[in-house]
Amino acid sequence: MAKNLPNLPFERILKKVGAKRVSQDALEEFATVMEEKLTVLAKSAVELSKHAGRKTIIGEDVRLSKSK
Repeated sequence: MAKNLPNLPFERILKKVGAKRVSQDALEEFATVMEEKLTVLAKSAVELSKHAGRKTIIGEDVRLSKSK
């Protein structure tokens, strides 16, 4: 289960793309998978900002991380 992220935003995303109903189990699994993917994205963005000599992550860092 995703420990740090609330489930409601993920339920909204699933419903936005067409899910009529979402079981608690599916919601927890979706949140866990997304937390793992977001952690990888965040780590990559941090690495890019450090490589550029910055302490601040900028939008370009996130965009470049997404394309990896």
